[in-house]
Amino acid sequence: MLYICLFLLLAGCFLLGMTWMRIGLFHLSGSAMERWLRQVTATPLRSMLAGIAMTVVLQSSSAVTVIAVGLVSARILSFPQTIGIILGTNIGTTVTLEMLSFDVTSLIIPFLVSGCLCQLFKSTKKRSIGFILLGIGIIFASMEGFGWLSGPLSDLKAAQGIIRKIELSVPFALIGGMILTAIIQSSTVVTGIAMSFLSTNTISLEAGILIMIGSNIGTCSTALLAGIGAGREARLTAYAHLWLNVLGGLLFIPFIDTLAEWSRFLSHDPMTQLAHASVLFNVVCSLVVLPFSTQFGQLIIKIHQR
Repeated sequence: MLYICLFLLLAGCFLLGMTWMRIGLFHLSGSAMERWLRQVTATPLRSMLAGIAMTVVLQSSSAVTVIAVGLVSARILSFPQTIGIILGTNIGTTVTLEMLSFDVTSLIIPFLVSGCLCQLFKSTKKRSIGFILLGIGIIFASMEGFGWLSGPLSDLKAAQGIIRKIELSVPFALIGGMILTAIIQSSTVVTGIAMSFLSTNTISLEAGILIMIGSNIGTCSTALLAGIGAGREARLTAYAHLWLNVLGGLLFIPFIDTLAEWSRFLSHDPMTQLAHASVLFNVVCSLVVLPFSTQFGQLIIKIHQR
């Protein structure tokens, strides 16, 4: 019970770090990013690049998708303009995972101390920078905690049973990633946890990839919730996000072993391997759909006509 409580505490800290970093980044550039987004969505390619940039800045694919749903609901953007944005958010969110794969243990204390000092200033800009530094410090501290906790957890019989199911059952790993992400509301947090467990060989890379794909699907719950009560086109944006991740996951499931091999070829570090797998998965899925974004949008409209 103690280890489970520690796991939940670390997950909460990770989520807090993501939230504080997101708050700081949004206060620095949020409104400007929304204005910029309205101006650069003329073509699917430009929309995708805008989606990547916004997700990198705001550190949340869900936040960008919700913003897109809101702009469509307000009739500032049309549904077709959001297809490229959605494709871009899936690529942009992988930047955080790549960042998490670096060993920055020695920077945790400096980040936390600097973030606290920035909170002493009255300037909104400096306080926002402080939130970013505090968020990064908490995220990396949580990652270290998960790495330490994976050992004791893997010795528990209940945890061993879950790990065994994750390793042997593709649906269990996918659904586990989906449910955890829907609850935590962050695919980055769930994939980050998988990276920590992967670093101690608690789970295999293949299982980690399945959890990552499941988390990509689970993160669609945020956009679906945002689409409730919104206009028809806003709901279509949420549906497009869901279908993109579901179809991408189904496309890659037969090639999980191949994706794992490519990731191992690119890096010897287990955490970096999963981060690279996320990049490969999301880039391939987005680039496959990009040339057919108009047809994809028409398909979504046809499926959800009512």
